[in-house]
Amino acid sequence: MGECLKQVELPRGLGYRMPAEWEPHAATWLTWPYSKDWPGKLPAVRWVFCEIVRQLSRGERVRLIVKSAAAVRGVSKQLREADVDVSRVDFFHHQTDRTWARDNLPLFVTNEGGQLGAVKWRFNGWGRYPDYKLDDQAGLAVARSSAPQHWQPTATIAGKAKRLVLEGGSVDVDGLGTLLTTRRCLLGSPFTRNPGITQAQVEQALSDYLGASHVIWLEDGIAGDDTSGHIDDFARFVGPGRVVVSSTDDKRHADYEPLRAARRVLAQARDARGKKLDVVGLPMPEAVHYQRERLPASYANFYIGNECVLVPTFNDPADRLALNIFAELFPDRRVVGIHALDLVVGLGTLHCSTQQEPLGARAGVEIGCAPR
Repeated sequence: MGECLKQVELPRGLGYRMPAEWEPHAATWLTWPYSKDWPGKLPAVRWVFCEIVRQLSRGERVRLIVKSAAAVRGVSKQLREADVDVSRVDFFHHQTDRTWARDNLPLFVTNEGGQLGAVKWRFNGWGRYPDYKLDDQAGLAVARSSAPQHWQPTATIAGKAKRLVLEGGSVDVDGLGTLLTTRRCLLGSPFTRNPGITQAQVEQALSDYLGASHVIWLEDGIAGDDTSGHIDDFARFVGPGRVVVSSTDDKRHADYEPLRAARRVLAQARDARGKKLDVVGLPMPEAVHYQRERLPASYANFYIGNECVLVPTFNDPADRLALNIFAELFPDRRVVGIHALDLVVGLGTLHCSTQQEPLGARAGVEIGCAPR
């Protein structure tokens, strides 16, 4: 199992919970793109990342993972060229395989005393890709350096204690004890993350480590998603008791039936407080393909910053509808469309690229600000 993070009592026993994304952040984490996920698109994708950093840094710090200290100068130069205030960007040095910070970095938790904790699940390349070890190690390094308390979840499966695999994009929380996820990803995929685990064991781990007392299970994700059903591509909390779910009226759309089924479940569901959910529909863009591959284009892969909501856009007539819906849902935040046709070639967009660090007392991260 390798070297383990320091473990004492489990997070929930110490009063920790995972805050909702709309709660105040200390920072947002991203990983600068170097990977092979964007054949022929990497230069354009880097400019998209510059725009993400520019928008988010207006309301919070951005912590950017780069491969080495030597890389900071070049990345800083490109950020400045995109009008980013680099004094609001911290650099963390670590080699990575890919750029999807949502899935390999820790999920941060806080307690009533304002302390920050980090829950580092094992990352195994979505059970699909062999090159994931650098990403998993980067997540461990962030957990160790970010929070006074940090944990690696484990469970006994087939008589053996094993580190549990879970990606941040597979769960979404309301900060009040309710968690959304899919059976396809956590339990039933051919790319099962934890073979032999039961639903009861998954729910116990989500309770112990994230403070989730009630799990709402949907069945599957959208077409083109290589993560086997990540929730953040189609159903998300946007406030206490309120959830958005992608939908389409086009019966020929590959996601027509799965999304209708998801909406039916959500319409009947109650949250951890016993209250029925307010379910808001989001449009789906027209199908997006690249080199004949279906891509997981969805407005549900938005990200909520301290003072803005970033929404992926696809040069689609439904872009305007989606942006208007978010403007109504978040009247106290700027709603910013981020062009994502290049980004989604890597099979993810904004939420997949980001990981929020909530406000909380933390250990110092040994990183420096970009040179001015």
